[in-house]
Amino acid sequence: MLVTTRALVISALKYGEADLIVKIYTLSDGLRTYMLKGVLKSKKGKFKASMFQLLTRLEIVANHRNTGKLEYLKDAKVSGSYFSLHTNPVKSALVMFLAEMLKNTIQEEESNPALFEFLESSLEFLDHADRIANFHLLFLLKLTRYLGFSPENNSLDLPVFNLLNGVFQEIPTNDYCITGKNVELLKAFIECDFFTLQSIKLNKSGRNEFLKMLLLYYELHIEGFRKPRSLTVLNEIFE
Repeated sequence: MLVTTRALVISALKYGEADLIVKIYTLSDGLRTYMLKGVLKSKKGKFKASMFQLLTRLEIVANHRNTGKLEYLKDAKVSGSYFSLHTNPVKSALVMFLAEMLKNTIQEEESNPALFEFLESSLEFLDHADRIANFHLLFLLKLTRYLGFSPENNSLDLPVFNLLNGVFQEIPTNDYCITGKNVELLKAFIECDFFTLQSIKLNKSGRNEFLKMLLLYYELHIEGFRKPRSLTVLNEIFE
């Protein structure tokens, strides 16, 4: 079926000498994978490798055969260039990390307009923001809503958070219950948005510990979840 849709580049892997295998999250059909032949060497082709930088916004025309195999990309154009995501070194590190997280968590080959709109609007905010040190923390927390394991927020007065069940409770009941500063930070993040994010003050140590907790939360709720390799780069950037 031929479709025209908005899309976001999730990953681009070199295949052979000149080809790219590109994973793209589409508004119309969720995550799709395309083989782009000769794109790394062709100077006259319709596709340029620069179009497939991580999290680039595209409008694509694609033939989706829905066979579970590589799809065919007929046409693509960049839809709204970013101001700073691919030129600011700190934001570029964040983009690498976020794209890898999306690659490791989104599997569905079906439309999810709410998730797509969240990704687009979040990246638009990041592109224009000046203070971004905690952006990835709130992004990952908000992403859990669309992946189906968002923390419940009806009992924020309770002192313990159960990572395994995603609930706040009175006392610890398993090895994955957390208390203390990370619980208070979690509550603060739940109650804020990207525009009020700067009200949360974190140093390097606190940021790393909270991210470590979030990644464990993902690991407990997504089968086969792999921690992103780009985490090391991200930690170095925010030192």
